[in-house]
Amino acid sequence: MENLLAGPPPTLLPDLPEAREALESGVKPSDVAARFPAYPGAWAALAEEYFAQGHAVTSYAFARTGYHRGLDQLRRNGWKGHGPIPWEHEANRGFLRCLYSLARAAQSIGEKDEAERCIQFLKDSDPAAYDALAK
Repeated sequence: MENLLAGPPPTLLPDLPEAREALESGVKPSDVAARFPAYPGAWAALAEEYFAQGHAVTSYAFARTGYHRGLDQLRRNGWKGHGPIPWEHEANRGFLRCLYSLARAAQSIGEKDEAERCIQFLKDSDPAAYDALAK
């Protein structure tokens, strides 16, 4: 018998090995994003890189791009706007990193409401993601 109170199943994004391996091998995130624009991991890397360099607005733009690319993929993979997006599934991490980067950059540029919404979305997606990223 199906448990109707259990909520939606976790959404697991497909891996894009060529893009992931390019980043892991040291290819510049901008080159990976240019070649694989749908890959949120590249946008997350760009957002993190530019935030670390003090470029919050640029980081915000990269994070927002990866966030929207990730939402598109989530929807194509059965996500209905809510439900778990597990951090433990490696292919989900690019989207979750973009979500955290978007919150951080939004806070930095004074978009407090957006930052709070993004953090809540991250925690709702998987508290482990928030714990791993906010350390």
